[in-house]
Amino acid sequence: MVKVAVDMMGGDDAPAIVLEAVERAVNDFSDLEIILFGDKSQYTLDHPRIDFRHCEEQITMEDEPVRAIKRKKDSSMVRAAEAVKNGEADSCVSAGNTGALMSAGLFIVGRIKGVVRPALVVTLPTISGKGFVFMDVGANADAKAEHLLQYAQLGNVYAQKLRGIKEPSVGLLNIGTEPAKGNALTKKAYQLMAAQNDFNFAGNVEAKALMQDASDVVVTDGYTGNMILKNLEGTAKSIGKMLKTTLLRGMKNKVAALLIRRDLTMLMAKMDYAEYGGSVLLGLDGIVVKAHGSSNAKAFYSAIRQAKIASEEKVVETMKETVGES
Repeated sequence: MVKVAVDMMGGDDAPAIVLEAVERAVNDFSDLEIILFGDKSQYTLDHPRIDFRHCEEQITMEDEPVRAIKRKKDSSMVRAAEAVKNGEADSCVSAGNTGALMSAGLFIVGRIKGVVRPALVVTLPTISGKGFVFMDVGANADAKAEHLLQYAQLGNVYAQKLRGIKEPSVGLLNIGTEPAKGNALTKKAYQLMAAQNDFNFAGNVEAKALMQDASDVVVTDGYTGNMILKNLEGTAKSIGKMLKTTLLRGMKNKVAALLIRRDLTMLMAKMDYAEYGGSVLLGLDGIVVKAHGSSNAKAFYSAIRQAKIASEEKVVETMKETVGES
């Protein structure tokens, strides 16, 4: 039985979408137990595999992350992280304050010994529908070449265990594909990655090739990764709006839209972040999944499923063997 701790109060549309996702998850997975933390006045479910825990406090999107974690000890986010720390839960999921959840991961769950800086990893869509693992998307604004090497090692394990890719290719995000391209950080990181034998290094990857299956795993620093992530999200939404506007303009376009409706649905499904769940904070001594703050029930459900798979595949144990210190 896999136990997942869930923050019921985190996210723009919580707790409604969280409750909907949790109910679907326990009904779909007979080997899943949920420990749900939140306000009892808003808890509406009744299921034998949901263990509800009342919390007096809540961490909001406006709270300063570190201060909130230290002061709001009875918040749903802190108690979910503590459930992972004390071994009561195998993993935890929250759509709440990103900075606070990262702080909870670092200060409560703790890092794997030997991991210098945990990184946020997300799976993004590609044209083929395969998708690729991208990190760091915001845990650390600054990074050293040694950190990027460790991200590559962590991402390699993640792609194997959660995405089922036997020998994933690992690329380094850069402004060109040539080995000598880039700044001091990427040049040094390239040398370190090319010299190792822990993973299949595919060399430099340009941003324009990210959605063309250039590599199964792409590594960069958190500052660059966060900008790339938000740009891709914004571009996808903008294209969707432009397409909708065009297809609804005039009777001829509306008829054409009806004829290709099924194809359009399949296209939008490829670009739907909800299919991939949330971001995982890799490098922690436990599984912490950050669902998007604006997640709907489908996206939060996917995040729970992601946490369940990561627990079953013993991702943390494998990472300890790969990058940890005894």
